[in-house]
Amino acid sequence: MELFTPFDQRSLTLRNRIVVAPMCQYSASDGVPHDWHLVHLGSRAVGGAAAVVAEATAVSPEGRISPGDTGIWNDAQVSAWQPITAFLRSQHAIAGVQLAHAGRKASAQRPWEGGGPLPVGQGDWTTLAPSAIPFDQGWHTPQALDEAGLRKVVDDFRAAAKRALAAGFQLIEVHAAHGYLLHQFLSPLSNHRTDGYGGSFENRTRLVREVLAAVREVWPETLPLWLRVSATDWADGGWSVEQSVRLAREVKPLGVDLIDVSSGGLVPHVKIPVGPGYQVPFAARIRREAEIATGAVGLITGSQQAAQIIGNHEADLVLIARESLRDPYFPRRAAQELGASILPPVQYQRAW
Repeated sequence: MELFTPFDQRSLTLRNRIVVAPMCQYSASDGVPHDWHLVHLGSRAVGGAAAVVAEATAVSPEGRISPGDTGIWNDAQVSAWQPITAFLRSQHAIAGVQLAHAGRKASAQRPWEGGGPLPVGQGDWTTLAPSAIPFDQGWHTPQALDEAGLRKVVDDFRAAAKRALAAGFQLIEVHAAHGYLLHQFLSPLSNHRTDGYGGSFENRTRLVREVLAAVREVWPETLPLWLRVSATDWADGGWSVEQSVRLAREVKPLGVDLIDVSSGGLVPHVKIPVGPGYQVPFAARIRREAEIATGAVGLITGSQQAAQIIGNHEADLVLIARESLRDPYFPRRAAQELGASILPPVQYQRAW
């Protein structure tokens, strides 16, 4: 059963092919994670996942999606992450973190507070983007990044990678999907620049490549680096799977070990053919054509479905998101259903 075979990434070995995808909890204070994050992430490590990737964690205060986002721009945040990563590792799960900058989708309310832009004067902040184009009607008009701003973004990702190592993380995923800042640079729908960061494919991908190079400069060669992309914007004239394949080819020599393949999020009101495993073909195509490892995500909810994706070599890993919220023990349930086993913690062995 290939779903429960090990998978090597540089010096690390994932014990199986099931990864808990990063899922925002919007429950931090000034970017500092708390007991909620320890229990949320820790329970999924106990649940048998090979790696647990912490939510989109902002590389700067202005890079937060909401005031409740976790961060990794100061030492207090590093200290708060350390016991969390230590617990994940104690349960034989790789401790991962997704480094992110929300760009024009920053300064937003928590989902249960409406999810729209923060009202002016109610804790909002200036948002940044490749071009001064709001995400949607009624959203803040972002400030187009100048040369100094671009350098700061790269420097912030580099510094965040250093802090991630100090915090005890073993895996970094750079977030270039779901309509956040790096994705905004990739897509012609949000990037109308006429300088070296806009226009051609080479220019639109420049910031992503610079960020990845900066992260890899300080991230140990022995530890993996992943990149999350939205394979398509699901909109005419936007980022496409063909461009995703080309980007994957170009970032592999920069030290990227896996492409985590999602889709959408850049522009609102698009029609997405949502269904079980609807993004898996993108992961399969990038894996095949770019010859790089991929992770599949999106409405993967069953053990047989996950096993088929890995068994058919459509992806190297499956990343479980909402199903993991419903069942933190999804990997153990899947193993039982498929006739495999994951050794439980000693405290739980009497139940097996």
